[in-house]
Amino acid sequence: QVQLVESGGGLVQPGGSLRLSCVASRSIFSIPAMGWYRQAPGKQREMVAVISSLGYTNYAGSVKGRFTISRDTAKNTVFLQMNSLVPEDTAVYYCGAARDRDGTDVDYWGQGTQATVSP
Repeated sequence: QVQLVESGGGLVQPGGSLRLSCVASRSIFSIPAMGWYRQAPGKQREMVAVISSLGYTNYAGSVKGRFTISRDTAKNTVFLQMNSLVPEDTAVYYCGAARDRDGTDVDYWGQGTQATVSP
């Protein structure tokens, strides 16, 4: 079992940046994949970015080139650097720990952090 705690959300203007952090209660080194997912009002939760235990990354097409997922295994922390934000990025962002390296089968979720992009 693992507990996940996100932080770093907030209100930012279009074109701005946010950096999200997710701290895990235990080592993330052995977790097949850690990922960031988001859910906008009235929409289903979707994958944003995933990093596997081997360090491979995958991004949703809508964020590729703007967002970067990274990790600090010594601190059990996963980050999501979000640049060039647009209003469509507004959502609750969740950190997830997955049982598969593609990040599609998430076992554990954080509580979420709100990111709002608005003038």
